[in-house]
Amino acid sequence: MKLVIAVIQPHKLDSVRAALVAIGIEGMTVTEVRGYGRQKGHKEVYRGAEYAIAFVPKLRLEVAVPDDRAETAVSTIRQAALTGKIGDGKIFVVDLASAVRVRTGERDADAL
Repeated sequence: MKLVIAVIQPHKLDSVRAALVAIGIEGMTVTEVRGYGRQKGHKEVYRGAEYAIAFVPKLRLEVAVPDDRAETAVSTIRQAALTGKIGDGKIFVVDLASAVRVRTGERDADAL
């Protein structure tokens, strides 16, 4: 099993969710996060004064998938989240040792 973690722009959430549902991946966790990458934040002007915004708002999606679906999930998220501009985000894939469904006690692939 793999845990696919994607950090994306907030306005791309609906398209990413719809794309994942279209390939049969329905469960996900979404968290509002703030951070920066190569762009090092940005500057905004408010009432004539310039402010540096160091941490940009993003969304973190976490999706647990079987090993054979991980690459499909990654490519689907990438295509749906892509704007072609700086700050599109990152996708990380990590090994998932175990999963347990709380309600039934099912484990691993059955719990997904």
